Amino acid sequence: MKSVFITGASTGIGEAIALRLAKANWKVFAGVRNDDDGARLQDKNAGIVPIRLDVTKQDEIEAAAQQVSDALDGHTLSGLVNNAGIAQMGPLTIQPMEEIRAHFEVNTLGAIAVCQAFAPLLGQDRSRRGRPGRIINITSMGGQIASPFLGAYTATKHAMESVTDSLRRELRMFGIDAIVVGPGAVKTPIWKKAQKEGGPPYQDTPWANAIASFLDTMVKSGENGLPVEDIAEVVETALTDPRPRARYNPVPHKLTNFYLLKAMPKRCLDRGFATRFKLDRPA
Repeated sequence: MKSVFITGASTGIGEAIALRLAKANWKVFAGVRNDDDGARLQDKNAGIVPIRLDVTKQDEIEAAAQQVSDALDGHTLSGLVNNAGIAQMGPLTIQPMEEIRAHFEVNTLGAIAVCQAFAPLLGQDRSRRGRPGRIINITSMGGQIASPFLGAYTATKHAMESVTDSLRRELRMFGIDAIVVGPGAVKTPIWKKAQKEGGPPYQDTPWANAIASFLDTMVKSGENGLPVEDIAEVVETALTDPRPRARYNPVPHKLTNFYLLKAMPKRCLDRGFATRFKLDRPA
């Protein structure tokens, strides 16, 4: 039986991945924030094994790896999906450093720590039986195209793009692959929740109007984004395709929302953001 460990499986993309793979008869170990989240997942599929995990806590990472190792009984883990992440808006020059550090602790350092703990189970320990596994790192379209007001978040996703490339090249000798799945807009309530909880942040700063407009755009993008189930399907493909891509780009209207933006000179993209969110210096 194929097996997978997924971080950040309490809600959203991580939950959708867990449910899809469990339905496809994978043995799913799901990293969740608390027991209630784990119970809710098991109510939807009793075969899922919830494991409490905060990716910023080394002892919980090691305990999770040991629990999965015991369950595998000497066999390899087929897949590791690093999905846990946070995103908070803020202009980089005034966003509190504790918020910026938290992004790196969760989105980048947490993912690397999980990779270190689970690499032996994926086949770095050559005494394990079975085919080597794959690492799937969930980044973002923002991992290649940085936007204003999400600098801390996109910086961590840019970092994970690089981390994934390095892992893939380093782990080749063990047969372990490392793949990026970088979604664009996805139908999750994260930005609508931010909008409801006191409105846009930084309302007493020069960026107030721009951030309000940006938040509205993010909410609308989420409403018209891809269902989380579509991202789960892409992750399953990345885990099972005999010749997987190094990066998957599940982005709605991919040509205009991703490829053309990537091809634009950075100064042109700067002007586009400035015009859309009124970020030019006053005359």
